[in-house]
Amino acid sequence: MLILRLFFFLVALLLVLGMGMYVFTRDRRYLEFVRKTLRFTLLVLAVFVLLYVLEHFVLVGWRVLV
Repeated sequence: MLILRLFFFLVALLLVLGMGMYVFTRDRRYLEFVRKTLRFTLLVLAVFVLLYVLEHFVLVGWRVLV
């Protein structure tokens, strides 16, 4: 969980810095960077949730059967 918290802290930092750079420069590259960062974060979160659900149901279900 510590790694996940660190990951979300770094993502929040990247998003704030990206939006700040966009506000100061008005360069659309930074908005694209923020968009890609959000997409990657959602992908990592989806993988984490999928692994958590699989662990919970598969391992708990396996213990019930054994």
